[in-house]
Amino acid sequence: MIAAETKKKNTSADAFNVEGHLKSSGYSGALSSTSGAATIKKPLSFKRKAYINTMTILMWICAMVTCALVVFILAYVLYKGIPNISWNFVSTSPSYLSGNIGILPDILNTVYIVLASLIIVLPLGVGAAVYLTEYSTNKKLAGIIEYAAETLSGIPSIIYGLVGMLCFCQFMGLKTSLMAGALTLVIMNLPTIMRTAQESLKTVPQSYREGAFGLGAGKWRVIRTVVLPNCIDGIITGCILATGRIIGESAALLFTAGFAHALNGVVKGLQSAGATLTVALYVYAKEQGEFGVAFGIAAILVILTLILNVAARLVGAYFKKKRA
Repeated sequence: MIAAETKKKNTSADAFNVEGHLKSSGYSGALSSTSGAATIKKPLSFKRKAYINTMTILMWICAMVTCALVVFILAYVLYKGIPNISWNFVSTSPSYLSGNIGILPDILNTVYIVLASLIIVLPLGVGAAVYLTEYSTNKKLAGIIEYAAETLSGIPSIIYGLVGMLCFCQFMGLKTSLMAGALTLVIMNLPTIMRTAQESLKTVPQSYREGAFGLGAGKWRVIRTVVLPNCIDGIITGCILATGRIIGESAALLFTAGFAHALNGVVKGLQSAGATLTVALYVYAKEQGEFGVAFGIAAILVILTLILNVAARLVGAYFKKKRA
């Protein structure tokens, strides 16, 4: 015990000698002693401080410019579009004889194509993510699949429209229809669903899986009852984001779904050509010069986008709170 006290005194003395030597040498920096060890904190140079302050100001300017652009676009579209929205506008079909302009068929076509796309893309995307995260043991094969998915996410939508027209409309005999457009959108949104589901699966702790295996559960039972329920928030968020992209797509649907304003049922509607809201916006603005109608449709699309983003945040927060 005496030796320990002597060692502690020697350490304190050494630290005191270091501090005195630095002060005698003219060093004015901060000096702190923690557990008997001297820690030197050098002050920031003027050049370093100027660089940090400049980068902070630039980041604030970039953030403010981004927010200002978003607010301006939303305010301008809503200001120009909301006065053109009425009950007759959203609840009737267009008629060239009476001159009536309605977007009810376009709204229903949008709903049909969203439902058809999600019904197909969700099992494919989540299944691919489960395979890559839970089952795949061949890293080379998994890398090829991930690279293919990343490549798909970077292809322009107009290319998807041309490929969809050749494959689904002509080769598969679906012709110009909502079903051909839905299949094209499935390929477009598959990387989004796959990536979000894969990242959500990686957030589930490995101890959950090991605990379930220790209780005698099989691989699929562990995934179905333990892994997927704990990452459902990320999957739903990816689903909502994919829905927003489906609603906002127009270039690919011009070649595959067409731009007819016909009011049909679900089955017949999927088999026939039809315009979604974004395609109808393009037709009214570019082909017919009805910019008031186009702004009305744009306002509806903006409101739908805001609702989807808020829903994604609320769903994520709900499941996060429930899991906690």
